[in-house]
Amino acid sequence: MATSVPFVRPAKRPAKAALTPDEPLIPSRGGRGRGAYWLYLLPGFVLLTVIVLIPLGWNVYLSFTEWRGIKPPEFIGLDNWIELFGDAAFWASFRNSIAMIIAMVIVPTLLGLLLAALLFDLIGRKFGGRLASFLRATYYLPQILPVAVAGIVIGWILRPGDDGALNQILESIGLGALAHNWLGSPDTALASIMMVMVWVQIGYPIVIFMAALQRVDPELYEAAELDGANWLQRFRSITVSIIRPEIYVVALTCTIAALKVFGPIYVLTGGGPGTSTLVPAYYAYSEFFQSQQVGYGATIATALTVIIAIVAIAFIRAQLRGEEKERAGL
Repeated sequence: MATSVPFVRPAKRPAKAALTPDEPLIPSRGGRGRGAYWLYLLPGFVLLTVIVLIPLGWNVYLSFTEWRGIKPPEFIGLDNWIELFGDAAFWASFRNSIAMIIAMVIVPTLLGLLLAALLFDLIGRKFGGRLASFLRATYYLPQILPVAVAGIVIGWILRPGDDGALNQILESIGLGALAHNWLGSPDTALASIMMVMVWVQIGYPIVIFMAALQRVDPELYEAAELDGANWLQRFRSITVSIIRPEIYVVALTCTIAALKVFGPIYVLTGGGPGTSTLVPAYYAYSEFFQSQQVGYGATIATALTVIIAIVAIAFIRAQLRGEEKERAGL
């Protein structure tokens, strides 16, 4: 006869205490897991050291030497720097960099902001987002063209005499007297390069600004329109104020690109005629590889690096001050 076994209720497991906000979800392993984080940063740090820091340090050292690339560098102290501050060609290249800033920063940023607002607020609302996206891609097309290809096309357009497309167009419409050697004349070479750089650069701010406008609430535009604000007032009060951080980013990156511009100058003019289109990056290149004055070329490159660092710090500090004022105003 089977004996009955009394039923015993299993004991309840103790309920787990609720996690406090400061308690981690994953159990801590002491300091052993923290060292693994550095393993993920190590490849990037090695690449940064090999590609950026070591060449930068070597370049700074060469700026205090005289070297033609064959014999060991000869330390000459500050002679290269003294020569640089009295070099008329360097100051001419720096003045041309200011013209590049106008062509690659000021004009594209202002036009890009205006065109992005038009594409987003007017064309996008009336004709749909597809047309606005198509036009945005069209404006950005010069950015993805190789510099050599763009240089060949622009050189064909601005070629002197009857071979140039621009001169032929002027001849065909009865303005042959305006035909000119656009890239070979000192009075028009820099202006021609500036026009080319506006065409190349304008697509970048349009793309950035249109991406930034995606986070603007459309109801703000509708409310402002109901209050009687015209498009210009909506642009100034809503668009510019909301995407101000992106404006700082575009201005900073475009300024750095303008200071170190090299490709279009190399392809189109080679810094000439004379020093009319000479820029610091091309001047450093010509001293490095054409004149074989490696130490002096390193001095130009180091000076350009210092200028870019100062400009970047100034932009970042201006952005931080603007954000602090905006928060204080709120």
